[in-house]
Amino acid sequence: MDGLRVVPTRRHGRERLYVCLPDGGNVAWYDREAARVNLLSDDRRDEVLQALGPFVTGPVTVVTGPVTVGPPPVPTPAELARLSLHPDDDLAPNRPGEALLVALEREPAPAHRLRADPRRRALAAEQATGAALDRLDGAGWHTLHSLPLPGGDRVHHLLIGPGGLFALHVLPARRQRVRVGDPLVALGRRTPLPLLRRVRADADRASYALTAEVRPVLVLVEPAHVSVTAPPRSVRVLTDRELPELAGTGGVLKPADVEALHAMARDRATWKRV
Repeated sequence: MDGLRVVPTRRHGRERLYVCLPDGGNVAWYDREAARVNLLSDDRRDEVLQALGPFVTGPVTVVTGPVTVGPPPVPTPAELARLSLHPDDDLAPNRPGEALLVALEREPAPAHRLRADPRRRALAAEQATGAALDRLDGAGWHTLHSLPLPGGDRVHHLLIGPGGLFALHVLPARRQRVRVGDPLVALGRRTPLPLLRRVRADADRASYALTAEVRPVLVLVEPAHVSVTAPPRSVRVLTDRELPELAGTGGVLKPADVEALHAMARDRATWKRV
């Protein structure tokens, strides 16, 4: 195999196997999700396929079949826009609860604090929601997390896919009763707050930034019970267990539109004008 070695990597939820020369240079990579071996040079085709043999599942063909072999596909306009982004301006690598993680690192709660830091409850809720949304990627959906808005606000999660765009605001409600009466939301015995106004406002700002309709969603994480006195205006209220329902919607955006909107939304500059 002339020293070719296979190096597995995982980035943004996608797994790739790079085939490298002894000096570290890449000659090919295998994208398992796309079932495609991308050759940078056709001269080493046989050696590359031999090196990947233990990792490739299914027969390998030149044009069609479970695994396709050929040169890397020509990038789409959306992919070219993504590649042109400076790493500091690309929001796609943001982790669920990114802003909270940074805040906790910069200003951790005092060690003598008796009660748990509420930021950690909020972080756990956003991480659980983000993990559920990331599992929708294989169905043609993209999720962006913790998108910053001017003034210190942020969109907790933005879901983009065949069913349209959704701005999700996450509310930790572990083992608590939740009462929703537009625009008020109450947790347990706490004073109700007009949270739905903020949920709608964040979605409106996202719509303005992306020049497309973005629907607001309030996600209640692990509530004991939810009561809705009247259907909230334009806001969809879901528990974390009901999130997969969003993937069942479709017929709104074509795949090319999904990719174009995702490329726009991941650019930090998009959100500076709202």
